[in-house]
Amino acid sequence: MEELGDILKRMAVRDTSENNPYASRPSPTDHVDIHEPCGGRGWFTTDVPVGDPDFGRVITCDCQSQVVENERFDKLLRYSNLQHLARFTFESITTEGLIEDLANTNLFSKAYKEAVRYSEDPKGWLVFCGPHGSGKTHLAAAIGNQCIRKGRVVFFTHVPDLMDHLRSAFSPTSDVAYSELFDQVKSTPLLILDGLASQSVTPWAEEKLHQILNHRINAELPTVITLSGAPEELDPYLASRLNDSKVSKVIQFQGPEHSRNLAIGQVPQRLLDQMTFDTFDTRGNNPNRSQQSSLEFAYKFAKRYADDPDGWITIFGGTGVGKTHLAIAIAAHRMKEQHSVTFVLVADLLDHLRSAYGMNSSVSYDERFDEIKDAPLLILDDLGKQRSSSWADEKLHQLIVHRHNLRLPTVITTMVDATRPEGPISSRIQDPSVGELIYLDAPDYRNKGRIPSQSKKTRSK
Repeated sequence: MEELGDILKRMAVRDTSENNPYASRPSPTDHVDIHEPCGGRGWFTTDVPVGDPDFGRVITCDCQSQVVENERFDKLLRYSNLQHLARFTFESITTEGLIEDLANTNLFSKAYKEAVRYSEDPKGWLVFCGPHGSGKTHLAAAIGNQCIRKGRVVFFTHVPDLMDHLRSAFSPTSDVAYSELFDQVKSTPLLILDGLASQSVTPWAEEKLHQILNHRINAELPTVITLSGAPEELDPYLASRLNDSKVSKVIQFQGPEHSRNLAIGQVPQRLLDQMTFDTFDTRGNNPNRSQQSSLEFAYKFAKRYADDPDGWITIFGGTGVGKTHLAIAIAAHRMKEQHSVTFVLVADLLDHLRSAYGMNSSVSYDERFDEIKDAPLLILDDLGKQRSSSWADEKLHQLIVHRHNLRLPTVITTMVDATRPEGPISSRIQDPSVGELIYLDAPDYRNKGRIPSQSKKTRSK
């Protein structure tokens, strides 16, 4: 049985009674539902006579079960490193995939079913191989998000970023010790390694990957891996592990080269159909007054921008608040008026540029990069979480500087606080002569059954 002192400490911030000096007071305009029988305290004692075994026993109220479940979910999500990919679920992608090509549709359908099956009972290894834009990362992240919802512990990492983090952990100023981070990756119950590629593996990184994969094979730990080529393109040690049919199942995505070229920059039709200004709900998910104003302001500003894109607009805020919805609504409006729009998820853009270095690519790196840099209207979705390697920083800096200098219309969405000074990229985003910052402060639309948290920010712009 839980001690009374422990319950009071845990429930203090939720006890809104007048006797609790630490309770947060609702404003006169807030609507407060008093739950019975606890009266809003989160605990109660049974009304029994003295001498009864239950006399004085403190009971946690049922109203706290959802709060505890939400806290557990949030903790798992933070650990998983999947916050910025929370929208990548099985429900948010069709079983036919992203590329409208019969061969790829059939292969993706098979991969989708295998991913769903694996998420129900993760055992062994699952390897997705194929070109950029084929949906590998989406399926891998969907597995992770589905497992989190079931209470499983997951850790997701992009391989180049992981190597950078491990190197930085050697620094005496690092917040996380190298051994602690390395053990976390090696031993996490379900590990998702995204973006494994032969061209990005240095001897040091190769050694670390050997150690991680060897440990997980010996411990029979579930692992999901995505890579842009075939396992045979990796070094023999890694290839042998991934091709071991006793350990892993390899799902190959294949398709014509022109399909993978068309995938970058295009907005999937299903998103254009779903995410319009008409379908954007400014009522939100039970927002408070300030959050309601934030939604309405962002909606009105995005509509004005869509009519005549001039300069930049950066929409920032938490996950599921409608940033990408407004960005795609802008794209849908412009495309309806027969204007060209280039839409890219920043993580996919970097993978796309890396793939252009490959010998088998039919389009040069310079050609691909120039197409993105000079797009009449560019939408960069989910900027910020991927900027952890020097190579990625350099490419994004070149892109941002080019468009900033030419004042090319650009829409950016990010979960990072765009008002904080964090280097040359954020400096250009914050330039008031070029762009506008829109802070979208609202509860997550997707968590309709969860209790919305109240943001400390009150900025509506």
